[in-house]
Amino acid sequence: MTPRIRLIAGFFTVGAWTLLSRILGFLREVLIAGFLGAGPVVDAFIQAFSLPNMFRRFFAEGAFNMAFVPIFSKKLEARDNPEGFANDAFTGLATILIVLTLVAQIAMPALIIAIAAGFRGDERFDLAVFYGRICFPYILFISLAALLSGVLNATGRFAAAAAAPVILNIILIGALTLAWWQTGDFGLWLSQGVVAAGVAQLTLVWFAAARAGFPLRFKRPQLTPDLKNLAVIALPAALAGGVMQVNLIVGRQVASPTEGAVAWLYYADRIYQLPLGVVGIAIGVVLLPDLSRRLQAGDITGSRAAFNRSIEFALALTLPATAGFVVMPTAVVSVLFERGAFTAEDSAATGLALAIYALGLPFFVLQKVLQPLFFARQDTKSPFCYALVSMGVNAGLAIGLASAIGYLAAALGTIVSAAVMVVLLWCGSRNMGKTVQTDDRLRRVVPRLVVASLFMAGAVWGLGQLLSDALMAEGSRYLALAGVIAGGLGTYCVAAFALGGLSVADLCAAVRR
Repeated sequence: MTPRIRLIAGFFTVGAWTLLSRILGFLREVLIAGFLGAGPVVDAFIQAFSLPNMFRRFFAEGAFNMAFVPIFSKKLEARDNPEGFANDAFTGLATILIVLTLVAQIAMPALIIAIAAGFRGDERFDLAVFYGRICFPYILFISLAALLSGVLNATGRFAAAAAAPVILNIILIGALTLAWWQTGDFGLWLSQGVVAAGVAQLTLVWFAAARAGFPLRFKRPQLTPDLKNLAVIALPAALAGGVMQVNLIVGRQVASPTEGAVAWLYYADRIYQLPLGVVGIAIGVVLLPDLSRRLQAGDITGSRAAFNRSIEFALALTLPATAGFVVMPTAVVSVLFERGAFTAEDSAATGLALAIYALGLPFFVLQKVLQPLFFARQDTKSPFCYALVSMGVNAGLAIGLASAIGYLAAALGTIVSAAVMVVLLWCGSRNMGKTVQTDDRLRRVVPRLVVASLFMAGAVWGLGQLLSDALMAEGSRYLALAGVIAGGLGTYCVAAFALGGLSVADLCAAVRR
């Protein structure tokens, strides 16, 4: 198997598991929307669950793993005691997270105010504090699972780490079902399910890492020279992760005074995260260790090919998603969520946010391609500086436009700041030599993918008009939406293959693998 096909095969492995996770996540959100709508309980749970997720991105998937994976990959390539380094990192991260979890239990009211000051004075505040204290230990389990996933990904074993998020959705769906069956507190059941899922995810990847030759265990913490080096590299990445989380907090603060707005943004986020998760996570997981190994081996040609194919793969899947979501966002939201407590007004408000988020999809996923260029070189300072600029843009737009367009200012600030981040990352990578040079194939393919996506947008719009009545009817809207999606994707594939934007040979080889 050629390196190009191996890289694409890795994308498909991670992407397939992520797609399954996102589909189950959709089912989870459909159940939450049906049972709870956009009311105070769901607002409180969303904010409570967001706390460990924000810190997880700050410590594990963001700062720690972006610094850990390149160092571990190079030690693995050089056979320089990678297991000892991974075990020290595992222990150090666990120690920090245990302390953080204990502090958060005490400081939970202040944390909720920090992310949702608009909750103060109504029932959402007490609920969010209660659910937050239950949910927060999730950060310990999921962050350690993220580190173990980094170990697996660096060794080329993607399946177990990619499958772990599926467990979260299965357990939360089970929690919702039990809460409905026992007429219990949905928020409480969901919060307890979050912690149970964290334990299950950590268990899965721990056994997978042990089978791969890395049975990591907690031991007495010690600050080794390698950990000092890791801390020096991770600190700017941690600050950069903190900046990105400030963007999220600003958006939630803008939305929190309006009851239901936090939920509208959340549901829109869950929909556009489907393609972003499948593509962006696949690229981030596969590309970083691949680039790190190639740079360690001095393989500049292979690094350049990996970079170009990652951009190609990213745009091939996100451009059509952008086209579809922008053309008919409200119909998608209505079919997926409008039932039970989720009303037509909720669908309209969520659809507006989805249309705005969709415009940022290419920028969100290109960040996943460009950031590994820096992290693979252990340069975490540059992304931090760029993130600071991005944060300023996001805060200025979200706060400045809140009085004019309300909660939509948060979505608009998010996509514009993402675009600014991509421009800064691209400009900052210009001094990296041939690794980041675009090749003839990429320059030829991208315009063809854009044209194919425009054809798809036209097809989706036409089918949406033709099936408008069926999309609104309770008995036929699911089949009608499936028909619109199938027609749009069919149009895109035919156009992309005919124009030369997609390669049948590469696709078939990767799928076979």
